[in-house]
Amino acid sequence: MLNDNIKQLRQSHNMTQTELAERLGVSKQCVSNWENDYIQPSIEMLIKIALFFKVSTDLLLDLDNKATIDVTGLSVTEIAHIRQIVDDLLGR
Repeated sequence: MLNDNIKQLRQSHNMTQTELAERLGVSKQCVSNWENDYIQPSIEMLIKIALFFKVSTDLLLDLDNKATIDVTGLSVTEIAHIRQIVDDLLGR
C-alpha cells in the first residue's frame, strides 16, 4: 500500500517524518497522515515523492514491485559489478 511504501522509503533513507516533510515542502503532519493512511498525497505530490526517492510512481502505488537503480554515468565495468552484487543478494 502507498502509506507503507512511503514509510519504508523514508525509513530506508534514515529520515524522520520532519526531515521528509522539509524536503518535500509539506508539514510533518502531512507526512504522518500519508503514512497512517488518513489521506493520500495529490498526484503532483506523488510524483514529487517518487522523484525524491528515485522510484517509479508504479512502485509507490504497488502496481509494479520492480525497483530500479540509476546507473547513468557509470562505466560498463561498474554496472557489471552492481549486477553481480544484486545477483549475489538474490542468490543467483
